[in-house]
Amino acid sequence: MKRMLWMILMMSIGATFTSPLFPLYQERYHLSSLQITILFAVYALFLLPSLLISGSRGSGWGLKRVLRISVWISILATLVFMGSQQAWLVYAARILEGIAYGTFTGTAVAFLLKQTPGDKVPLAITLSGITVSVGFGLGPALTGLVIQYLHLMPLRVPFWLLTALLVTAWMALETLKDADFLAQKGKPKAAPAPISLGVPSEISPHFWSFSALPIFTLFTLNGIILSLIPSFVKSVLHTSNLSVSGLLILLLLGGGALLQLMPLASEPVTRLRLGIALLSIGAWLVVFSGSTGSIGLLWIGVLVQALGSGWTFQISLRLAGELPHAEVRSKVITTFYLAGYAGFIVPVVGTGVLTYFFDLHVSLVVLNSLASLLVLYMLGYSIRFRRYYAARKQEEIRSEHAKAKLAAAGADQGSMSS
Repeated sequence: MKRMLWMILMMSIGATFTSPLFPLYQERYHLSSLQITILFAVYALFLLPSLLISGSRGSGWGLKRVLRISVWISILATLVFMGSQQAWLVYAARILEGIAYGTFTGTAVAFLLKQTPGDKVPLAITLSGITVSVGFGLGPALTGLVIQYLHLMPLRVPFWLLTALLVTAWMALETLKDADFLAQKGKPKAAPAPISLGVPSEISPHFWSFSALPIFTLFTLNGIILSLIPSFVKSVLHTSNLSVSGLLILLLLGGGALLQLMPLASEPVTRLRLGIALLSIGAWLVVFSGSTGSIGLLWIGVLVQALGSGWTFQISLRLAGELPHAEVRSKVITTFYLAGYAGFIVPVVGTGVLTYFFDLHVSLVVLNSLASLLVLYMLGYSIRFRRYYAARKQEEIRSEHAKAKLAAAGADQGSMSS
């Protein structure tokens, strides 16, 4: 499990590693705001279909093989970034980045669960979520520190570090075995699985409303903040220090991962309610900090949103793992991540469209207002979900008691016959 979690951490670092470099690319290649928006968007547009295809077909192709290819593509993207001399190469590298991480995400959790004993599956799912969040936060922080303090080829040197990290991920993968794929060798190949979202009908309304929608909202609100932080660092903190942006993102994403370990509000439905509420409150505080120029409000807002992000991610991912049966769990988790990354497109496209009609502040208020409506819907739906979840837990307890009685009866009969 540890080696697979290391690989997840390295690939997650790579997914957000280039974010602090966008202002430098904009300056070097004289890119407009629309072109920067497209640079954000192409990543997600290529990530989503890659995630869907690999999630549906990965097991048939061999999970380890697909993961290996995803790491190779990620290394290739890094080399293209490193050698880029024209703007189109930066776009090509972003597309490769999206394909690599989408392919990786579609198979990583399934492969992790294959490497994990059955009794540790919930722990593995929790740790994978924390690892992804920490990686997302570390990526921009590492890049910001390198370009701020090394003063050496800022569009080249960071990718030397990233290439080394990705090579360690590749090395970790090669030490693991894909037992299921090896067992299938020599057997007739089954028909390819259809490319589809794998959510069973009996859990569909609960999954979409109280697992997929929270992660969609989380990625939407975090995407808004991630797009704002570089400009806020200049306008609110009045600094050109590129490492500050990375550290704020580390607080938002990495801090959110660590705050999942807080023992407060441990009951899942309560924690998710608080998480999505804090997520919305934090996002509003950050937006208002931009209009008021308040440094304290910016840091408080990021911290509150980090707490909300951590709890929302933790419980929504837990529910994506708990609600389905074991045989479809990996497909449901893939669908969960698909919903999340779909949310990442919203702030990029939404801000780009709205700023044609309004100024940036009004555009952000509109997006935050729409996200707040989703939060209100989820809080309302949580009443229905709590009843369903409590009944489900009671049924699981009764089932466990029945199994224990049968086992005890079997043991008694065995002792009598002997």
